[in-house]
Formats: sequence, C-alpha cells, structure tokens
Amino acid sequence: VQVVESGGGSAQAGGSLTLSCTASGYSVTNYRYCMGVFRQAPGKKPEGIAVMRNGKMYYGDFVKGRFAISEDSAPNVLILQMNNLKPSDTGTYYCGSEGDVAGGGSWFFGCPLAYRGQGTQVTVSS
Repeated sequence: VQVVESGGGSAQAGGSLTLSCTASGYSVTNYRYCMGVFRQAPGKKPEGIAVMRNGKMYYGDFVKGRFAISEDSAPNVLILQMNNLKPSDTGTYYCGSEGDVAGGGSWFFGCPLAYRGQGTQVTVSS
C-alpha cells in the first residue's frame, strides 16, 4: 500500500490550505474503511488531526470548526480543507491509511493508520 500527499505549503494566519491524500495498492479483499491525517514533530508522538471512518468524520479538538475532511470522487482519495489557519497549525502533516499497526503506525479516532505518506510541510505565519 502506498500513500501520497499533495498540497500543504505556506499561508498567513487566517488563510486556507488544502491537503490531498491518495492511497493505492489495496486489493479487492482489503476493504478500506478509514483514512486520515495526523501530524508529528521530531521526537514527539503523532497527533491526530482528522479521520474519515465508515463515512463519518472525526476531528482533533484543536481543528474542530476550522478543518474539514471529505472524500474525493476518485476512489481512495481524501481531501483535508484547512481554513482559518493559526501559527500553531504549523508542522509536518502525514496522510495515513488503514492497516495492521502491529508493524508500525498509530490509532486515531478508531482508525488504525498503519500506512503513511512522506509528509508535507504546513507553515502558518502570523
């Protein structure tokens, strides 16, 4: 399974950015029921931002009301719309897709994000 992010970048406080996540390599028998986005600073534990699981959306408290996650019309593509950005949103954002976290990965909002992309930087200036 491969996960690829696109988007992110730089914005000023109050601005918006979009992050797109694409997961590929799932076989027909591996039903994918969740994908999500998390961030992780060097040497720190990952922090869940948003997950779509079984068609429902879940958010970290620090992004509720500002970020929105949705599925694209293309299969296995997730979109994270980030609005009203704050400098505290700065970080490396990773897209994740479900799998067995016994080999690595973490649970976020009931979703085992075992596969992750390379990460994309989000920088918000004041």
